Amino acid sequence: MKTVSVALVLCLNLPIDPPDIVKTQPCARIEAWIDPLPMTPSKAIEAIGNSLQKAYERWQPRARYKQSLDPKVDEVKKLCTSLRRNAKEERVLFHYNGHGVPKPTTNGEIWVFNKSYTQYIPLSIYELQTWMGTPSIYVYDSSNAGVIIRLFEQFAEQHEEEWRQRNGNGSGSPCPGGSYKQCIQLGACGANEILPMNPDLPADVFTACLTTPINMAVRWYMLQNKGKLLQGMTVDIVDKIPGHQSDRKTMLGELNWIFIAITDTIAWNTLPRELFQKLFRQDLLVASLFRNFILAQRVMRSYDCTPCSSPKLPQTHQHPMWDAWDLALELCLRQLPLALRNNEDPYSHVLSPFFAEQLTAFQVWLNLGHERRNPPEQLPIVLQVLLSNLLRSRALELLGSFLALGPWAVNLVLSVGIFPYVLKLLQSSARELRPLLVFLWAKILAVDPSCKSDLVRENGHKYFLQVLNDPSMPAEHRTMAAFVLGVIVWENPEGREAALKGNLMPLCLEQVTDPHPPLRQWAALCLGRIWHHYPDARWAATRDNAHEKLYTLLEDPVPEVRAAAVYSLGTFVSSLTSSDRTDHARAIDHTIAITLTNTVTHDASPLVREELVVSLQYLIQMYLSSFLTVARAHYREESCDLSPVSITSSTDSIASPSNTLPRRTKGRSHSYIASPNT
Repeated sequence: MKTVSVALVLCLNLPIDPPDIVKTQPCARIEAWIDPLPMTPSKAIEAIGNSLQKAYERWQPRARYKQSLDPKVDEVKKLCTSLRRNAKEERVLFHYNGHGVPKPTTNGEIWVFNKSYTQYIPLSIYELQTWMGTPSIYVYDSSNAGVIIRLFEQFAEQHEEEWRQRNGNGSGSPCPGGSYKQCIQLGACGANEILPMNPDLPADVFTACLTTPINMAVRWYMLQNKGKLLQGMTVDIVDKIPGHQSDRKTMLGELNWIFIAITDTIAWNTLPRELFQKLFRQDLLVASLFRNFILAQRVMRSYDCTPCSSPKLPQTHQHPMWDAWDLALELCLRQLPLALRNNEDPYSHVLSPFFAEQLTAFQVWLNLGHERRNPPEQLPIVLQVLLSNLLRSRALELLGSFLALGPWAVNLVLSVGIFPYVLKLLQSSARELRPLLVFLWAKILAVDPSCKSDLVRENGHKYFLQVLNDPSMPAEHRTMAAFVLGVIVWENPEGREAALKGNLMPLCLEQVTDPHPPLRQWAALCLGRIWHHYPDARWAATRDNAHEKLYTLLEDPVPEVRAAAVYSLGTFVSSLTSSDRTDHARAIDHTIAITLTNTVTHDASPLVREELVVSLQYLIQMYLSSFLTVARAHYREESCDLSPVSITSSTDSIASPSNTLPRRTKGRSHSYIASPNT
């Protein structure tokens, strides 16, 4: 699910102040970083709307944006219903700026205007819910915003109760299309709180935190530390930080990178895992807003406002990771005057030691942590380091050491969202990363095989085919690649087809003679998995004489290798249905059965004998009628050797062999087993 439509509803009524709030003089006037005083009211609100839209577009450039400036009730209704209709089952965002209208009421109403702008008209949140539908996200930048969030949940229950009564469901199934209770809300302050009016701040400081967090975070830090800054440094210098937020090598881009890592870390260490996944790993725009909401908690609390949300987030304004952010800002501002003098080179600054220090903290946790320790809080930061060419190898090594601790560590890394990071790294051509990435993927797929579909969709399987085909790679890592490919092809039609086109079978057949026993074992298992119930792979394997090449493994000194070979030969037999079998296929099945029974029937390993039983049962299932004929004939031959008394007493049983089970005999002829068609 993603946010595809955004409604920007601005009720500013410039330059008139709302009647229920007495503003200080001077007071905050800037909206969306636009000062409305030098402009006419109509041009000012238009400029503010465009600036706010550009700020949102940075987080979700593909969304559909619609502005409603000083709207009437009918205009809001038309806007919301139109966006919901076009969004279908996707999420719609409703951003409300109520700085020019009265505060929301205790009846659950926000304010808009009449046609002549002579009166404020209440708009019920209940009606807004109906127009917006679900799923939706709401942002309220107004005083008393906490009242809206509380009453929104009451109206959601009312909607559901009315739907159940209309449909006669009592307290049964929920509303179609999802519950209003699942909608997401962000409010600038709690109930009975008024937004800050400090003239050093923008009037929409909450929106500034949500949409332009770096700008707001740096300004707030400078306002809080006026006496500690370098001489001559003012808040205006914030707009001059060189670089682009999308370029991590520049000063501005590095600050943004550190900010994302810190806010993700705070969220992951304070939220339940399911809530973290919902808010920070599913929708790009929602994740960005909640990262920035964590900043808003810190900034707004310093001005006696408590931002609120639904789902409710714990207070994070005193989290210790903010100290790391303050240090990163301080180091940045210290270099800023020199960087501005070298404005022709945006890469002239000294890189922050933040990520290297966090990797060191993670390493200390790995080396010195006790057995019953809390999860390492640096995991989200380690994932961000994977984006850095400079520190990537070290981060992968530390992640590998962490995953080696067990399945709980793998689940923890998956919960923090490692999958898209390591999936993207498979596009790297760096050979030094291959052993590390193969190890990580082997651990991930061993715990969560469901990732294989996305892996094939992104052509990630080709990476492991390259590793398996690289003779310079250590056998241990080629073994892991064979394991990964074996997981990819197992019960996955897309994976089997992609692996077959990628020549997986010839590659595995080359590995069955390798001196490394685990590689021989997993090469055989991978073969058995790719042709399991897959006729195309069976015919391709027949052309390569794959079954004959596996015969040599039946006498391998390692029992696990022998068992893997028996398993693969068994799935080879079962890969065709009766209608697909030709005389040639039957002859091969015949040969496989003879070879298995003559070679491993008396194998010393119970694992091998167990696999033999499973493999032979495939053969019996395929040729059940022939085996029953042989069994009856064998039963009759033994019955003829019995005494006359025994023959007389068992006449009924002999006459109806299908009504009883034949006795087990010690000396069953191999000719009968080898010729099921007799």
